[in-house]
Formats: sequence, C-alpha cells, structure tokens
Amino acid sequence: MSPTESETARADREFAAWMRENLDHSAEHFGLSALGEPVYGWRLLSIGAPAFGADGRYWLRVVTEEPRWAYGDRWRGNTDANAVTGIRKPRVLTTHEWEIPGIRRQRAELMTHLAGHPCGGEDALHEEIQLPDSWWRELRGGLDHLATVPTEREHKNAAEVAERLERVGAHHAVRRWENAGRWETVHGDLHWTNLLCPEFGLLDWTLWGRGPVGTDAATLYCYSLLAPRTAETVWRTFADVLETPNGEIALLHVAARLLRRVEIGDHPELAAPLRELVRRIRSRYRSTEADS
Repeated sequence: MSPTESETARADREFAAWMRENLDHSAEHFGLSALGEPVYGWRLLSIGAPAFGADGRYWLRVVTEEPRWAYGDRWRGNTDANAVTGIRKPRVLTTHEWEIPGIRRQRAELMTHLAGHPCGGEDALHEEIQLPDSWWRELRGGLDHLATVPTEREHKNAAEVAERLERVGAHHAVRRWENAGRWETVHGDLHWTNLLCPEFGLLDWTLWGRGPVGTDAATLYCYSLLAPRTAETVWRTFADVLETPNGEIALLHVAARLLRRVEIGDHPELAAPLRELVRRIRSRYRSTEADS
C-alpha cells in the first residue's frame, strides 16, 4: 500500500470514528438507551443505526456537511418526506442540529424503524435477487402514487437534465426533452440498499422531488445491469414507462449521472454496461431517423 493510500485509509477510519461519536451524541440527546450496529452512507457522510428507547425501537441517522451546504431540499429531505403517504417508508419523529463553527454541521434524525433488511449490500446489484410478485407490485404501486404527490421540491431542473444528456452525446434527446419532456415526483435515488425486503420498504428520501418521468424506473434498471435476470424483471415491471420517448430520456439521464459517479471511483464495474446502454439508445435513434 502506498503512503497516499495509507493516509487515505487512516483518514477514513478517523472520520468514521468521528461519525460514530456524532451518533452516540445524538442517542444521548434523544434519551436512547442503546444502539445497534451502525451503517455508513456514501463517502461516510452519514451514519445510521437501530436505536432503542423506553418506547421501543427507532432508526437514528446523522448526516454531516460543510455549513455552506447544510440547508435546502437535500438537507431536510427525510423530514419533508413526512408529507408523502401511501408508500411504506420511515417517518422522521424529531431532529437535532449542531455545528463545529465554520467547519461542519451535523443533523440527527430520529425515525420510525421499518422491519426488514436492504435488498443489496451495495447500491448496484451484483447477484440475482428473488423477490415475490407482491413485492414488485408494491414497488410499482408506490412509485405510481409518489409520481402524483404535489411538491415544490426539485430533484433536477431542466438545465441540469439537458446538461447530462449532452454529456453522453444524446443531442437528439436534448431536443426531445426541450420540446416534450415531462415531469413527475420521484424518489431520486432508487437503488438496492434503499429498498427493503422481504417486506417492501423505501429508505433515504434526501433527493426526492420533481424530476423527469421514469427517473426511478431508469435508476433501478441501471443499478441492476450486472444482474441480467433482475434487470429484465425491472424492465418488465416498468416497460410501459421505459419503452417510451420519456423513458429513453430518463435512461440516458440516469446513465450520465452514474457514469459521472464512475469517474470519481464509484462502481467502476458499471462503466461498460452503462456505456453499452447509451450506445444502444443512440443507435436506435439513428436507425429511426434513417427510416423516416
């Protein structure tokens, strides 16, 4: 291991230990008697664990951010999601914030606890998963309901969507998006560690808001590309969404997002299938143009 790698690993361990201290501080603040094994989020910027109090079992989550970013839709996403009903999800009961002046701001969220476990150990699915038809029906029904929930929250704006489409060379999709793009309310981060089984549940509502139609279906499909049978099940479940011009835009938009994540070191194994997905969609459009 090189000195740089060693220093990075040490810094990650120290940051993880500091986040655990934040979790312990929050548990004390809320009067909780015990904590279960913690789970860390992306880049160690969040930590969560089962928590136990006099009234039962909860989920305790702490997120940290630089003070200049500790505001707005993403900062309070889980709390704002209390307005969403009709889908099995946690509810934020109370919050607590504190700051290391000028350095970091922390937000603790005490939530209801959902039984079950994440469907995958990582955002991207690496092995096939067997889920009952009832699970898939509840997923589809929940997202259909979510799509109709009114909100002023913004997952992505029109300019950001167009920029992502341009990034993967989908110039035809940019024109289509500008002329006929449609919006709905989306979860915005529908991957396998945010989904619970055996009973369906949907976690982590930090990114929810208005986004392109099909964003959630496209996101789950892209995160399933390494497990072809599961990817096919996702496609069948949402075929009426994905096999449309707006579904194509959503697939390109999500692929661009995940390819950007690949560039910064996340899920490099997804690079090839994502690029192939983009190539197929662009090729299909060229064939359609030639036939017209």
